[in-house]
Amino acid sequence: MKKPNGKKDGKANAFDPQIFLDTAGLSRKIAEFRRNESIYSQGDVAESVMYVQKGGVKLSVVNGSGKEAVVAMFGPNDFFGEGCMAGQSVRMGTATAITPTTILVMEKNELLRVLHNEQELSDHFIRYMLAHNIRVEEDLVDQLFNSSEKRLARTLLLLARYGKQDQPVRNLPKVSQETLASMVGTTRSRVNFFMNKFRKLGFIEYNGKIKVNKSLLTVVLHE
Repeated sequence: MKKPNGKKDGKANAFDPQIFLDTAGLSRKIAEFRRNESIYSQGDVAESVMYVQKGGVKLSVVNGSGKEAVVAMFGPNDFFGEGCMAGQSVRMGTATAITPTTILVMEKNELLRVLHNEQELSDHFIRYMLAHNIRVEEDLVDQLFNSSEKRLARTLLLLARYGKQDQPVRNLPKVSQETLASMVGTTRSRVNFFMNKFRKLGFIEYNGKIKVNKSLLTVVLHE
């Protein structure tokens, strides 16, 4: 028996934004990107919101002296570029595909129209943005108070999507140690040291591709 909102009993958390985006009458285009291909660049006009269908995306920022920092990573079912909906006129960072990636590109005003008309999609989007803000706050605390070893462990777990309601993805998209170092705020040599340590302890399997085991949580939880 279905409830009035169309969900089956016991499936309140089964909302699939991809299905909703496909059926909500939303005008959008599908774009495909190769590994290391730029999706948009820092300073570009911000006119659209992106939704990752498959693949992975890194968001990086370059300061005035040319130093680059990776500030976020996105995977399937993630939105990004949503700053334009809050009045952001230009992109504050550069989005780059880290693996072959398929993205839905939605024009800002069109998405606002659909969010106004489709309550379920609007609720999901709000939940996503609140979770995103919490993640940003956690990242700041992580940078301020945790060791580089613990920050790397947390980054790997986030990339593997541990803590999501669906099953985590043990096999990470190909990501370089330089990128991990930029995300963690340390050097490549330190990342290499900790990756080898995690592998010897059985927390990860690392041979070009990275497989993350749940036991890596012990690094994050250990005080």
